Amino acid sequence: MTLSRLLFTTSLLLSLNAWAGPKHETVSRVVDGRMTVTTPAGQGTATLELSTDWNSYHPEIRRALIIVHGHLRNAETYFASGQKAADAANETQKTLIIAPQFLAQADIPRNNLSSDILRWTPASWMGGYPAISPAPISSFEVFDSILAHLADRKNLPNLREVVIAGHSGGGQVVQRYAILGHGDTALTNAGIGLRYVVANPSSYAYFSADRPTAAGGVGPFPAAGCPDYDQWKFGMNNLAPYAGNTTAQKLEQIYVSRNVTYLLGAMDTDPNHPALDKSCQAEAQGAYRLARGESYFQYLQARHPQGLNQRLITVPGVGHNGDGMFTSPQGLKALFGEAR
Repeated sequence: MTLSRLLFTTSLLLSLNAWAGPKHETVSRVVDGRMTVTTPAGQGTATLELSTDWNSYHPEIRRALIIVHGHLRNAETYFASGQKAADAANETQKTLIIAPQFLAQADIPRNNLSSDILRWTPASWMGGYPAISPAPISSFEVFDSILAHLADRKNLPNLREVVIAGHSGGGQVVQRYAILGHGDTALTNAGIGLRYVVANPSSYAYFSADRPTAAGGVGPFPAAGCPDYDQWKFGMNNLAPYAGNTTAQKLEQIYVSRNVTYLLGAMDTDPNHPALDKSCQAEAQGAYRLARGESYFQYLQARHPQGLNQRLITVPGVGHNGDGMFTSPQGLKALFGEAR
């Protein structure tokens, strides 16, 4: 990485952390599972919760549900949401639930964790940026490692699909990983499908400099008051190092071919919600989550009139509530698909 790129990335990370969601210092609980992540940049240990031992033989497992926490890094809460949804869909016995946890530096001493545990700044993990210790491993490489483990059919011989789902801040992460992620190759080679469920995020990554306009549709954005509005993770400028050498055009071609469901709460319309990203970069996408999601999907449809391998589903009567979204009839169908 060049010095200028390093300085820019450092500045951008500082701006990202200026709005890191609801105020918190350490996680309420560190989950029990561990997974070694090995990359060319080094090795570290990721933390995750598992509904069953994935290193044992489980021929009954047909689906893996990777459920992603948000700003609070409360993996145990989202793990419980995944369990509730699987129970409601009568899919518990067939589903391996995985809840990765992306820790911050403050979590390490507070929980007496070993030095090999991966940790990020409180918001940088959401954009796929490198860990600050013990090695500069991208949070997205943790997802890659999970998918590679699932692609090894020795212990999960009948696994047929993987679903990566996230609500709120977790929905932001899932949407960005669906753009940049490399892990789908291992699954494809193993004959395993991959779907993404993006529920009620505060923002999306756009592929051009356009943003929603007051008159409806999209158009040029007046950047004078928000010069960073099109930087990653809101746009395609200065992508996280994980992206490597690529272009916005290539990423968009890959993204629109991926199986993505946008799950939006019909009542997630509060422009002053305490967990809503109110940075100028996010405000450029709309006043509240429902509007931001609808505008983003319309934006993609306008750019790809030939059709998308994606869909938008609105959940009636539900606002910003992860359990409410995932256990609704629409949420169960999004997570478990044809099993419903």
